[in-house]
Amino acid sequence: MKIATIVVAIAVLFIASTIYTQQNKKLDTHLVEFTAPFVFGRFNLPENNPLTQESVLLGRRLFYDPILSSNNQVSCATCHKQALAFTDGLKTSVGISGNPLAFNSMSLVNLMWGPRHFFWDGRVSSLEEQAIHPIAHVDEMARNIEELIVDLNNDETYKKLFKQAFGNISEQNIAKALANFQRTLISANSRYDQYLRGEISLTAKEEQGRKLFMAHPDTKVVLRGGNCIDCHSQFLTSGFGTAFDGFSNNGLDDDQTLQPGLFTLTNNEMHRGLFKAPTLRNIAVTSPYMHDGRFATLQEVLAHYNGGIKRSKTLSPLIIEADNIAKTQSDHISLNLNDNEITAIIAFLHTLTDEKFLANRAFSSPFMAENNDDD
Repeated sequence: MKIATIVVAIAVLFIASTIYTQQNKKLDTHLVEFTAPFVFGRFNLPENNPLTQESVLLGRRLFYDPILSSNNQVSCATCHKQALAFTDGLKTSVGISGNPLAFNSMSLVNLMWGPRHFFWDGRVSSLEEQAIHPIAHVDEMARNIEELIVDLNNDETYKKLFKQAFGNISEQNIAKALANFQRTLISANSRYDQYLRGEISLTAKEEQGRKLFMAHPDTKVVLRGGNCIDCHSQFLTSGFGTAFDGFSNNGLDDDQTLQPGLFTLTNNEMHRGLFKAPTLRNIAVTSPYMHDGRFATLQEVLAHYNGGIKRSKTLSPLIIEADNIAKTQSDHISLNLNDNEITAIIAFLHTLTDEKFLANRAFSSPFMAENNDDD
């Protein structure tokens, strides 16, 4: 009798354990359909944060949920709107405090490539850090992380999603989910991409602009160029990924008004005034431009490089010596492009707009889809 009782007890415990395990099982469905353009080069994923369907699904929901802010009114998407290539159209973003932030909102596009330091001043070195930083920032979301974790645990949907993606709700797993969603934000179907794949031809003006974009001017061989590629890599059009090669002082300010930039991270005076070279993907919809949003149009940006550059101790030498006419004044820095060439470069920049990316439902708010399902 006792043996039978023990057997039954063991069976009950086994069944209960199996049910608990199944209910609390962490899923791990890798994004087998995930692809990236080979021309973008290799990318690396953190070993402790594999790119899974579950983590991306969770990250997408968190990205659009104002629960991340202390007043439940500000989400990541407040400053990163899909239709604007995940920028916000403001000179500098405005968060929960209502005070203008220090920087213009950067586009969240093709983040697995380029400089491994994030934000304009490179102050963090991983997408996970980049994702979690604004949540606690007093002017951005001002959210107490511990209180956020409590609120997420009180939400049955989030409890289920975190359980499937990571097993539990934690600050680290919030960061991992947000980072993985942002890793999927790949823009690679612009007219320029279609041109690279041999699917279309560019117009004569766009092709002229492309050639100027890719060329560093050299008066010795009569090669005219826009000097863009020196800071914006050919296919990604973002900064280069080696060390701090993706950061540059592009002549916005003189020594008296030079802002810290990369110096904030390195404390190296030679990095003062260096800022991250942003991707130019979808640049036509991400105005205003520069780290402080000082230029409203692409025309103003080109005017800067064509005569508005200011000297400073850390000004990029690639900018100093880039000129389409022989140097005549050592103190004057200008590309000396003509109006036709400026128009051509801007025409090429418009070929970088990826309409499918800007409207891809996989990157849109999941709450809109849920509301539509309820109708």
